This record gives sequence, C-alpha cells and structure tokens, in this order.
Amino acid sequence: MKINWQVGRVLRLVAVGLVAVAAGLSLSACETPAEVETGEEAATVEPIKGTDVNRVTLTKEAAERLGIETASVQRAGGREVLPDAAVVYDPGGTTFTYSSPKPLTFVRHAITVDHINGTQAVLKKGPPVGSAVVTVGSQELSGLENEYEPE
Repeated sequence: MKINWQVGRVLRLVAVGLVAVAAGLSLSACETPAEVETGEEAATVEPIKGTDVNRVTLTKEAAERLGIETASVQRAGGREVLPDAAVVYDPGGTTFTYSSPKPLTFVRHAITVDHINGTQAVLKKGPPVGSAVVTVGSQELSGLENEYEPE
C-alpha cells in the first residue's frame, strides 16, 4: 500500500507526539530547565549571541527518552538533500531543521526547500553537506527552545 507523502508526514508527527506523551516529558512553560528524576537538568537552553536562535543541549538520558535520531545532509544531483523527516514547519509555514554541531547539542537552522522528491527534501538553502540533522525529535526540541525565556 502506497501512502501519500503528506499523509505519511502527518502520521509521523502524530507518532512523535505520542512518543513525547508516553515518555512523560514535560515541556511546560517554565523558567527552569527540564529535570530528570535525579534532579539533574535534562535540557539547557541558551541564546546564541547575535541571533534569534537558542542552543539546546540535552543529557544523554533526555536524548534517549525523546528518541532523538539524526541523519547527514547529502549531495544529490548537485543539490543538498536531507530526509523529509528533518524538515520542520513553523505555524507561519517557514521551514527549518535542527542541526547537531556536536553530540547532544541542537541548533535551529533555517532552510529553503525547493521540492520533495520521495522521502528526500531537495534544498535551495540549508546546512552544508555532512551536517547532522534531526529526523526524530525535532518537535520536542522546538518545544524546549520556544518555551525558553531569558531572565
């Protein structure tokens, strides 16, 4: 049975939401970082100076609970491509992805999608080839990043 890519995307988003609920992670609007049962901060969010972007750093346990998965940006047909699962849409329809410049660290990266080819997003603009991008867990990272309010 072949599933329309839009239906597949909706099903993936629903599955991601269910995983977050099942994991029992709280992404409530609070001024303190999320904590694991030991009292250790599960996530820290810090602004990147000179930008409107925050750096989200997770503990290993938090990344495992969220089921974070990544893939590398590739080159195909002279263009950068990434899995369509790495594309996130904000409420205004703007596209972005979360790159992972180092393990357990995630940064929102604006992208411009030219088109979707099967399960690959062909980019006009995005992270360089070889960059790790989040394919599972982006919605949770966005929730963490957007709930952060500097003091």
